[in-house]
Amino acid sequence: MARKFLYLVAFCIVVFIAGRIALQFYPEQLSRITFTPGARFKPQPALAANAYAASKLWIARPDMAESNPAQWLPDRIADRIADRGKPIAAAVFFIHPTTYYEKLHWNGPTDDAVSGQLDTVVARTMASAFNQAAVWVPRYRQATVGAFFTDRADGKAALDLAYRDVLEAFDAFLAATPADQPIVLAGHSQGSFHLKRLLADRIAGTPLARRVIAAYVIGWPVELSAELPALGLPACTAPDQAGCIVSYMSFTDVGDPAVMRAAYRHVTQGENRPGARFLCSNPLTGGIGGSAPPSANLGATVPDLKMEHAALKPGLVGATCAPDDTLRIGEGPDMGPFVLPIGNYHIYDYALYWSNLRADFNRRDAAWGKPAPPGAAR
Repeated sequence: MARKFLYLVAFCIVVFIAGRIALQFYPEQLSRITFTPGARFKPQPALAANAYAASKLWIARPDMAESNPAQWLPDRIADRIADRGKPIAAAVFFIHPTTYYEKLHWNGPTDDAVSGQLDTVVARTMASAFNQAAVWVPRYRQATVGAFFTDRADGKAALDLAYRDVLEAFDAFLAATPADQPIVLAGHSQGSFHLKRLLADRIAGTPLARRVIAAYVIGWPVELSAELPALGLPACTAPDQAGCIVSYMSFTDVGDPAVMRAAYRHVTQGENRPGARFLCSNPLTGGIGGSAPPSANLGATVPDLKMEHAALKPGLVGATCAPDDTLRIGEGPDMGPFVLPIGNYHIYDYALYWSNLRADFNRRDAAWGKPAPPGAAR
């Protein structure tokens, strides 16, 4: 029996290694095979009227008190509550990334147990960067990850359904927020994909644009020539600029962004435009492009295996915007078992620069309502 168990362990290791090797050479193909549902998309009814008035459709919101995962802090700060920082009189709307990976459905139910646990982790490790303010993180019928790796109409329909929920949650967020309160819009991956649509549909050219401290469209491309102008806010070119957009995607110096580029290509034609360029914000400088050493990193959050606690580690990585408009982090630190193949630190886009994003939010909040700094677009 012991020998059979050892054979099973050895077999699993071989399969795991073979899978990673295969993913390195065929990332798009394997992602499509692994995550794309075989069944057709089935239209779903709209959520009930005022569905987002109920707390069950929120991962985090200000009235959750001790059960609010967005109030999480890394150990070094959590042990010294005085270091939390001065409260910020803003409201943050954060759209979570994909946490539903099943092939049974094109959209995950809002009460799915596994994705619900991952949503809590996301609120801790990402949305927490903004928790000096009131943070709102909605649940929504997110598209499964396979929707980003297909050209079928089913994938677009799944993303449209997810976005419809996001809009309803955003309307509920606005209804609960005073009309003169500044807001921050943030997301990651699928959340940032929806955030771009929200910016174009609900922010650009409206009075709401004047309330935006910043939009953190992280972990998803923002094409500069066609997409950025439609979002209604300029890119953040200076660290003390408000009313602007931050966007980057993290890879090691030799990391390959092929999977992310493929996902982007399937849901938009932006990359196919000749000479297309993308926004690469530098989270260590607060501007666009350039390079900053690890010494400029105020603190990354390195999680434990349960993703419940994290050590705060200053100087862990630097940040350089590469010629391909991706953010390069050096050789890549040991962040645990969830670093994606081919040097892709997608899951840790927020964690690697958690303290700097927190400081970035503070600076832009202080600048909100003031004249733009010289040279900054408004």
